[in-house]
Amino acid sequence: MSRLHILDYQSPIGMIEIQGTDQAVYSILFTERDHIINAIHDETPQALKLCHDQLDEYFKGTRTEFTFPYIYEGTEFQKTVWNSLKTVPYAQTWSYKDIAVSIGNEKAIRAVGSANGKNKLSIVIPCHRIIGTNGKLTGYAGGLWRKEWLLKHEQRLRKDVSPNYFP
Repeated sequence: MSRLHILDYQSPIGMIEIQGTDQAVYSILFTERDHIINAIHDETPQALKLCHDQLDEYFKGTRTEFTFPYIYEGTEFQKTVWNSLKTVPYAQTWSYKDIAVSIGNEKAIRAVGSANGKNKLSIVIPCHRIIGTNGKLTGYAGGLWRKEWLLKHEQRLRKDVSPNYFP
């Protein structure tokens, strides 16, 4: 196994810890820390630096898609759900049922919710864009207030998209 590297990014909604190897990022999660412990240095792999820079562009409103190398580990079902999450357009929301239908298993709504909750690549695999069938915000590992902020951030930048959730 390659050496683990950690890099912090101070976002407008809290510290994000980026973890990865020399080749790819595998975790982007919010922490409750309020200061940077893991800053960029000479040994920081390019993948983590790219992730840091692309997150910065996302929060500044100049990036809607991510291109840095990342990997995700999980069951085949989880990977199928996460691949479907990547198809949810920027600034739009789908329901857990929409994802279940998109993967060909309409009855797997709870399992989709569980897989969504195990996503370790916050923002990049946009689990924040998944809402309840009733249009309400539900579950987000980073906190519902962050989920609402992310959705409003994206919708504010895409004025051609009207919100389809009810805060």
